[in-house]
Amino acid sequence: MIEFLLQPWPWYFSGPMIAFVLFLLLWTGKSFGMSSNLRTLCAAMGAGKNLSFFQFDWKAQRWNLVVAAGAVLGGFIAANFLSASTAVAISPATIVQLNEMGILDAGQSYMPEKLFGLNAFGSVKSIFLLSLGGFFVGFGARYAGGCTSGHAISGLSNFQLPSLIAVIGFFVGGLIVNHFILPILL
Repeated sequence: MIEFLLQPWPWYFSGPMIAFVLFLLLWTGKSFGMSSNLRTLCAAMGAGKNLSFFQFDWKAQRWNLVVAAGAVLGGFIAANFLSASTAVAISPATIVQLNEMGILDAGQSYMPEKLFGLNAFGSVKSIFLLSLGGFFVGFGARYAGGCTSGHAISGLSNFQLPSLIAVIGFFVGGLIVNHFILPILL
């Protein structure tokens, strides 16, 4: 039993569990998405005193903060107690391609040290790129009316055309960045 917990769980377990949670959210009249949690957190911390964007009944959205806390706690538990290894199974061709771009620990961990280690904060270029990327992600999530999880899970299950357009845009943008921009930056 313990060996099952230490392996990545198969799609035929994970997929129905996501569908079950989504069903519960839809049944209770709620929609899933992580980007709205930041707005709820800022409103709870008093940002509504200065900006009208944060002036709403955040207490009605408290459950969003529980979802965010659960995602963080679940990720911590999975990474530290339910994983036998930090190695990720990726294609050998992808490992070679990443090695050529300077990511030498590709396939050994989920977060390559070159991109996510503390030394990434040691250069002005890295800080600029992280800040620019954070701005684009935050702006894009608000402009698209939600994040990837909200559109791909909740929006598509509700047959919302804007979510389909957003998800297509996320994938196209990801492919462009991965194949054309990332090799230039690294």
